[in-house]
Amino acid sequence: MKKIKDLQQWIDGYAEVESAVNELSDGFDFLKEGLLEEAEIDALYADAIAKIEALELRNMLRREEDKLGVVLKINSGAGGTESQDWASMLMRMYLRWCEAHGYKTSVANLLEGDEAGIKSCTINVEGDFAYGYLKSENGVHRLVRVSPYNAQGKRMTSFASVFVTPLVDDTIEVKVEPALLSWDTFRSGGAGGQNVNKVESGVRLRYQFTDPYTGEKEEILIENTETRDQPKNKENALRHLRSILYEKEMNHRLEEQAKVEAGKMKIEWGSQIRSYVFDDRRVKDHRTGYQTSDVGGVMDGDLDGFIKAYLMEFAGTENN
Repeated sequence: MKKIKDLQQWIDGYAEVESAVNELSDGFDFLKEGLLEEAEIDALYADAIAKIEALELRNMLRREEDKLGVVLKINSGAGGTESQDWASMLMRMYLRWCEAHGYKTSVANLLEGDEAGIKSCTINVEGDFAYGYLKSENGVHRLVRVSPYNAQGKRMTSFASVFVTPLVDDTIEVKVEPALLSWDTFRSGGAGGQNVNKVESGVRLRYQFTDPYTGEKEEILIENTETRDQPKNKENALRHLRSILYEKEMNHRLEEQAKVEAGKMKIEWGSQIRSYVFDDRRVKDHRTGYQTSDVGGVMDGDLDGFIKAYLMEFAGTENN
């Protein structure tokens, strides 16, 4: 059924493009006969272009992981309250983007800031091709503004990092060794009623991972306070673990592929990718050069221009 649904979406997409192109063609005939205005033709043309480009973008998402959902983690950088406020603004931005595109979101873990904002958060995003689109957001995001938390009204620079991992579903097989797992439970903090604070519903998963390729060892630590149900939180934490293990394997494959492919472009994970300069009304992506003056729109979740520019420039090299 999943394969049928995927094929049907391609068929529907093609049908929409064909219909839009036919309407535009008929519109030219009506224009010659004086039955349509030029403005109406312009609108039909813009609609056809938008549908063609949407289908082209989706055609770029051909990797196995592109069709999956996303585990999106945001960490505030150094800078105290200002960077924590910036992290919460990014969290709102991504939640608004997901809402506008019909993706289901849930906050798996949230650590609030000391005075305002957040220190970190983990958001699960479920829906087709969520990872394919949001992988462009992986990296360090830089804010420049006159800080409301600075008494002198000085212009300040803050950083927050965004980590994007495919949210593994049942179609992806990932081996988890039970002997390497250990669990802690704790009381969830913050709002949510007395039950959340009194019952040890929060879970902390520790997994002793050994890289099969390098032999390096590390402890993977995952916390989940998403629900009041401890078994459900354990299930969500295991799902997050499977996503991390899958990402590690995926990164190894990409590294091996990069060694073989001469001249392959590689985006370094964790590098500064975008600057948001509020005073100058400018948001610029340093990888693609794409920028916009609509700072308010971007912070309200209008990221499609940045995502499109990233995929147009880098998706082709990824899929070679």
